[in-house]
Amino acid sequence: MKPNSGTLVINIMNGGKAEAYEGVYQCTARNERGAAISNNIVIRPSRSPLWTKEKLEPNHVREGDSLVLHCRPPVGLPPPIIFWMDNAFQRLPQSERVSQGLNGDLYFSNVQPEDSREDYICYARFNHTQTIQQKQPISVKVFSTKPVTERQPVLLTPTGSTSTKVELRGNVLLLECIAAGLPTPVIRWIKEGGELPANRTFFENFKKTLKIIDVSEADSGNYKCIARNTLGSAHHVISVTVKAAPYWITAPRNLVLSPGEDGTLICRANGNPKPSISWLANGVPIAIAPEDPSRKVDGDTIIFSHVQERSSAVYQCNASNEYGYLLSNAFVNVLAEPPRILTPANKLYQVIADSPALLDCAYFGSPKPEIEWFKGVKGSILRGNEYVFHDNGTLEIPVAQKNSAGTYTCVARNELGKIQNEVQLEIKDPTMIIKQPEYKVIQRYGQVSFECIIKHDSTLLPTVTWLKDNDELPDDDRFLVGKDNLTIMNVTDKDDGTYTCIVNTTLDSVSASAVLTVVAAPPTPAIIYARPNPPFDLELTGQLERSIDLSWIPGDENNSPITNFVIEYEDALHEPGVWHYQTEVPGTQTTVQLKLSPYVNYSFRVIAVNKIGRSQPSEPSEQYLTKSASPDENPANVQGIGSEPDNLVITWEPLKGFQSNGPGLQYKVSWRQKDVDDEWTSVIVANVSKYIVSGTPTFVPYEIKVQALNDLGYAPEPSEVIGHSGEDLPMVAPGNVQVHVINSTLAKVHWDPVPLKTVRGHLQGYKVYYWKVQSLSRRSRRHVEKKILTFRGNKTFGMLPGLEPYSSYKLNVRVVNGKGEGPASPDKVFKTPEGVPSSPSFLKITNPTLDSLTLEWGSPTHPNGVLTSYTLKFQPINNTHELGPLVEIRIPANESSLILKNLNYSTRYKFYFNAQTSVGSGSQITEEAVTIMDEGKMAMASRQVDIATQGWFIGLMCAVALLILILLIVCFIRRNKGGKYPVKEKEDAHADPEIQPMKEDDGTFGEYSDAEDHKPLKKGSRTPSDRTVKKEDSDDSLVDYGEGVNGQFNEDGSFIGQYSGKKEKEPAEGNESSEAPSPVNAMNSFV
Repeated sequence: MKPNSGTLVINIMNGGKAEAYEGVYQCTARNERGAAISNNIVIRPSRSPLWTKEKLEPNHVREGDSLVLHCRPPVGLPPPIIFWMDNAFQRLPQSERVSQGLNGDLYFSNVQPEDSREDYICYARFNHTQTIQQKQPISVKVFSTKPVTERQPVLLTPTGSTSTKVELRGNVLLLECIAAGLPTPVIRWIKEGGELPANRTFFENFKKTLKIIDVSEADSGNYKCIARNTLGSAHHVISVTVKAAPYWITAPRNLVLSPGEDGTLICRANGNPKPSISWLANGVPIAIAPEDPSRKVDGDTIIFSHVQERSSAVYQCNASNEYGYLLSNAFVNVLAEPPRILTPANKLYQVIADSPALLDCAYFGSPKPEIEWFKGVKGSILRGNEYVFHDNGTLEIPVAQKNSAGTYTCVARNELGKIQNEVQLEIKDPTMIIKQPEYKVIQRYGQVSFECIIKHDSTLLPTVTWLKDNDELPDDDRFLVGKDNLTIMNVTDKDDGTYTCIVNTTLDSVSASAVLTVVAAPPTPAIIYARPNPPFDLELTGQLERSIDLSWIPGDENNSPITNFVIEYEDALHEPGVWHYQTEVPGTQTTVQLKLSPYVNYSFRVIAVNKIGRSQPSEPSEQYLTKSASPDENPANVQGIGSEPDNLVITWEPLKGFQSNGPGLQYKVSWRQKDVDDEWTSVIVANVSKYIVSGTPTFVPYEIKVQALNDLGYAPEPSEVIGHSGEDLPMVAPGNVQVHVINSTLAKVHWDPVPLKTVRGHLQGYKVYYWKVQSLSRRSRRHVEKKILTFRGNKTFGMLPGLEPYSSYKLNVRVVNGKGEGPASPDKVFKTPEGVPSSPSFLKITNPTLDSLTLEWGSPTHPNGVLTSYTLKFQPINNTHELGPLVEIRIPANESSLILKNLNYSTRYKFYFNAQTSVGSGSQITEEAVTIMDEGKMAMASRQVDIATQGWFIGLMCAVALLILILLIVCFIRRNKGGKYPVKEKEDAHADPEIQPMKEDDGTFGEYSDAEDHKPLKKGSRTPSDRTVKKEDSDDSLVDYGEGVNGQFNEDGSFIGQYSGKKEKEPAEGNESSEAPSPVNAMNSFV
């Protein structure tokens, strides 16, 4: 059995007998989920036994009597093909009088003196063993008696007046009647009480065989054959019964259920007789299979109730009757799977306003998940007529508006879990032509301009294309295409037409058209030019066998001289009503001698031509019928190409009617094998363009010629062409297959060419089949589809590109001819060397502390070899995004995590990570993360904020403000009195920094209230799943002061910045806030 395959190979080419493997085979495929079985496969060795020796006496037959020459071929497997030939290996001619029956016997309805010969030989060809067995020659001697007695028909086969025939539905029904009699009877077929089925009924062997293809039960009935000649008739009735092997009405289908669900398997088949239904479970009859309480068998149905995971199994339904059986496997899979969403995360959809929007949410799970859609972060579940929810999870917004834009969340849930996915919808303004091109009328040689001013969405890039009459603009410098117009300089009459402006974007397209009419100033009266009038008064003179004179009188030339006359002819004998070109003469000539062909009934007509155009044809001349003659030419395009390995199909282009030169057109087809001293074999056929030569050797050259003849004689001797009999599949496989591995992804394969005589056809090339067996780094095997490369001609080498590094491959080579592929060479195993690995599958940074970070990673998806180590490089990034010194660490290949210590607190780091094999380093993956800030400093700032919000502190501040107000009033009064009061000094003396009001714009937290100590800073400021940071409208959010960090207060009131890293090439978020102090600096200034 082939590795990684269920294919069983039986090879007796190197010894062994086929009989040893005779029997019935069945394949069973089994795993932990169940077992599936195949149909029975019967292997029987082919047999081509020899003819039994027998002494054959000569057949002495009276002229006019019937005769049957029995073949009685040996019983072979499969049955042989029978044909009768003579000693010269020529097929014996057959006709309504002499024909071969379905059983291989040769029937003579009546014998004639020319039937006397001693070499009636029956041949049996066993195709499977490619052998031909020959019966001893049979001698027939016909003696004459005068007068020959005529006889009415008598049936030679079948015998009696009635017989029966049973055929299976879908097969070919063959009914045969062969009759004796003189004159030779003619056979006719009818169906009693009905009609022969149209389009499926064919008559063969000179109507002695009735053939009905694809029979059904409706074809059952009585079929009567009637043999009739001038003396009477005979008939036979064959009662046909159409039985049927089982065929499917409803085949069982795979069933996927979740625990606790119900389901059914249905197996319904029909046939004649009605088939019986039996069930198997994992290849065992269900009656003796392990009991399953959730399963109940009810005839052709299995009912499952409250299934459990152990109920998974493969069930087989067998429908059988005496004519055959059907077997079908159905997998009942009890599956418990939490939901999975297959649509990529954060997929962006762009839609034109007022158009439908379709948002995908492809999912999988068992039980089948329920799908819900939400819009926005805090949005409620979407419902209502403005949405359409499809069964495959897709959300349809029939008319998307501007307010439809945003983030949509798809949630899939079943009893085993829940998962969600976000997609983005952008609504774009439609593209419009706000000033369309207008209809223009312009005088010849003027200038015209069409405008096409557009309005479009600012994020879409439009392209403007101009067409003329729905085709590209002419390649002419007079056409000037501007940004929003088309200008045509020096307009001519050919510029007349419809001009279209088409505006395309990636999402929509609009167009507008206008017509340009070119006119000229009213011309002065001019001479009217027109086509000439038709010639008239045609006359035929000087009639000869191959020529005739034609003369005519020209019509009015209408101010434009006639340049020439065109003569046409009609052949009323072969193609009435069809006019053909004969010749043409200068316009000054009014008579011409015309060459004629034999056996044509000619009529002529003349057409006059001037610069304006052609006249109407003249009235036809009188008819002239030329005499018959033998053909002047032979058929063209003679070819000889075999359609089967044992035939030669000769084809040619038949002569047209007027080429036949006379009645009774036929073709003499001749052939002989090239380079063999054989005589030409010929046959004369009519009304065909193909002849099939049977019994030829496989793919040998033949000389072929086809000669035309009619009742008056033959055409000249034809030239010979070379053809070939039919091709067969090549016999041997290429040998000495060698593989040279060039690098980890490229190999070169060499092979020895097969001998041309074993190709048995036109060599078309070689095919290399190659496939991956396993990866050497993982030692895992999986089925990989074979790849095929074809190398044309007699090449003996080829390149295999696109191989996977560090893998084991197999290949074989086959030769190809016009028939197909030959046997495969033995599989050749080769291995590709190591390559550099792909990037690690992921890099995740977790557990940030003041001075450490934890790194976790996954091994490369494609290691392409044996991993030797990992390399980690990292460097800090300051607040202005400048990179610090780079640190490099080498990590063993068996590690999957690392804790980095002694890092700076509240510092962002950038990491570069890749894997190595012995060949080199693979591509790297990058990530960023940040350590958390000093909690002690954060707590101190929090305590100061708490003091500022206490009630006693607020009262003290109000008292100070009231005191200052009183002092200002006193100062104002004293100043009005001319005195001075040092208010500034007094204020400085009483100032207390502990009771100064705190402002938002100096980086302090004067408005932070005690009631909000344990709440997130802003609900919308959480980092979304795509690791981008969104700004909220409130200026109080701490996120606005950070550099992409996500801020929130811990339970003790301290501030924690959690940073989500980004891919290396993504733009950094929050750069617009780099001028404001960071949260760390703000707090440090407050301490």
